[in-house]
Amino acid sequence: MGHVIVVDLGFGDAGKGTVVDHLCRTSPVTAVVRFNGGAQAAHNVVTDDGRHHTFAQFGSGTFTPGVRTHLSRFMLVDPLALAAEADHLRRLGVADALDRLTVDRDALLTTPYHRAANRARERARGAARHGSCGMGIGETASYALAHDDAPRAGDCLSPARLRRRLTALHDWYRAMFPAGEDVPDVAACADAFTAFAGRVRIVGGGHLHGLLRSGDVVFEGAQGVLLDEWHGFHPYTTWSTTTFANAETLLDEAGASAARLGVLRTYATRHGPGPFVTEDAALTAALPEPHNGTGPWQGAFRAGHLDAVALRYALEVTGGVDGLAVTHLDVAGARPDLRVCHAYETAAGRVDRLPPGGGDLGRQAALTRRLASARPVYAPLGPRPAETIEDALGAPVVLTSHGPAASAKRATGPLRPRTSRPLAGWPTSDAH
Repeated sequence: MGHVIVVDLGFGDAGKGTVVDHLCRTSPVTAVVRFNGGAQAAHNVVTDDGRHHTFAQFGSGTFTPGVRTHLSRFMLVDPLALAAEADHLRRLGVADALDRLTVDRDALLTTPYHRAANRARERARGAARHGSCGMGIGETASYALAHDDAPRAGDCLSPARLRRRLTALHDWYRAMFPAGEDVPDVAACADAFTAFAGRVRIVGGGHLHGLLRSGDVVFEGAQGVLLDEWHGFHPYTTWSTTTFANAETLLDEAGASAARLGVLRTYATRHGPGPFVTEDAALTAALPEPHNGTGPWQGAFRAGHLDAVALRYALEVTGGVDGLAVTHLDVAGARPDLRVCHAYETAAGRVDRLPPGGGDLGRQAALTRRLASARPVYAPLGPRPAETIEDALGAPVVLTSHGPAASAKRATGPLRPRTSRPLAGWPTSDAH
């Protein structure tokens, strides 16, 4: 198969987890590498025997024996949430998930103080909430930008340094949010994080280079391109790079390359507030989500028709894909009323492409305001939705999904990177 990067082209929830699970079951995959986001991810996988797990930090290939998870330096690692996730996997019969896990020592740590700050800030926005998951992801990223002593995974190997950094973070939280929710004291948090370091392998950057030389690796993205911190519709975005960029940085450092696989549904979804041109309240009511519902922080789960304009935008800002994975084809087969939006009617006239932009949040906010008044121009999705999608996006569909389980996936074409080069050498792993 070769290395593959899996990225959601929409607002998330398109089925990245189930696609990664399929790839790991049908190819000799060595490891799944997580390269953005953190514990807020919710990648649902349902096995053929009915077991269900929502993967947050572990790779979604963990049900397959022997497949490892590596949390790269671009991950925001929450040790407490990771322990809870490992416990759920254990109850499902996967007893060795932590044994198959490695964590880059430079990965930022998400703590109870970040989570509490996140929730306090979101409450203060009132009706203008951004739709945060309430897991502290944005606070972890923003704190690290403003403070050189933000705690990282490697600090868990040095109890004194860990305690100093957690104390500074705790004191910052109390100063910023004096009326905020109660949080654990520093000693309790330090003890838990030190125990985390004693249970998992914390490694240097060279470890990933070794994984890439040992076999095929799947890079599993979180959230979706339309939520990207620089390319998404600001301010309803995430503090994370959701494109292929982080994965390709890691690959470039190892002298490796990978195929790009973009994931989308046969209809559009969005969890929480923000522009959603093709939203259809009737479709939301008719297509309930068994594993996605209204949350106290994100808000409601919304559905709408396939938006080719937004998907073309996602393809343009990411530089394109080598293939598409289309999920929920079983829904399309049962819903002949599904449509595809080929253009928007706006105050400036009809448009079928959005300006790529990126890097300028003021410009992205202006785009968000334009989308608020845009109206979709529809055509039927038709009886062959995969072909409709190929025509609309100009990219081949190489994988289709007709249900939640791995057995409901079908490869429909080869997935090969457009460019390939041999792997360079790599330093010896410096695991602790």
